[in-house]
Amino acid sequence: MSWEKNVRRVEPYVAGEQPKAEGVIKLNTNECPYPPSPEIKKILEKMDCGKLRLYPDMHAKELVNALADYYHVKQQQVFVGVGSDDVLAMAFMTFFYGERPILFPDITYSFYDVWAEVFRIPYRVCALDGDFRIKKEDYLSPNGGIVIPNPNAPTGVLEDTGFFEEIIASNPESVVIVDEAYVDFGGESTIPLIDRYDNLLVVQTFSKSRAMAGARIGFAIGNEKLIRYLKDVKFSFNSYTMNMPAIEIGRAAVLDDAYFREIVGKIIKTREWTKKELGRLGFSFADSKANFVFACHERVPAKDLFLALKENNIYVRHWDKKRISNYLRITIGTDEQMEKLIAFLEKYLNEN
Repeated sequence: MSWEKNVRRVEPYVAGEQPKAEGVIKLNTNECPYPPSPEIKKILEKMDCGKLRLYPDMHAKELVNALADYYHVKQQQVFVGVGSDDVLAMAFMTFFYGERPILFPDITYSFYDVWAEVFRIPYRVCALDGDFRIKKEDYLSPNGGIVIPNPNAPTGVLEDTGFFEEIIASNPESVVIVDEAYVDFGGESTIPLIDRYDNLLVVQTFSKSRAMAGARIGFAIGNEKLIRYLKDVKFSFNSYTMNMPAIEIGRAAVLDDAYFREIVGKIIKTREWTKKELGRLGFSFADSKANFVFACHERVPAKDLFLALKENNIYVRHWDKKRISNYLRITIGTDEQMEKLIAFLEKYLNEN
């Protein structure tokens, strides 16, 4: 058909399966296994639905103010959006507009190349080393921008802030985005560096450590000029991206710091137990500091394990891609869920 020549075609991002059957152990999408703060339920129960006839605050001031106070930054240094995917997409549109290629790892969040293709941004992937670590020297060459997750996904590998500071300092002509979706599970944020480097943008999400994937809340923190440019693009694209309930419950989640720390602590404890058990069963993996483990078995192919687990209503993530086809990404669930996972793997490996 003649109109098809004008269609923008891209290879879309593929999310993990969302099984609806009862009794499924869902360890494939890095969701939090615990409910969000109980304060959120109170707010939803008292919410005046009549307000939904009105547009929300386009600046989401209540949420922005709470985040600014929590992270000890100015309100003008905070940008919010509909999940970190929305925030990152806005950042790609805003900051990656040059002719030089942007840089990101070859094994990483698979949305980066999708956005680059959608927005017609030239890019180059930089291969991780044999231990799935980022090679710093790859990011010290001329570029049009840099985006790196820390901890990386799906590997779970964490780099320290000094590692990133050298990359940021060496690229004053490029915006460096550090995607910290999983940083709360054992990492140190690069947010303290934003006052030293005006080219640093730090992106985080409520989907993992704050147990709010369904609410779609993400944010970025950077210097005031970066945030102002982001808002210019956002308000030219869609002024009212965040809905009223999300703004209110997002603020409540930030204020309930005790609950946030409690569930993060539980997940870390369960992760460390799971790593020991997987090691005992013959799995190898990098020392994950995220809410998942990226593991391969010494004898049984990952695809065989993936299919066997799925047949028994245990869902994990597998990619049939170069370098990682023999790995499974296993989200950390509750203690009970992980015990069932380990029990199944032990039985399966003994029989195969």
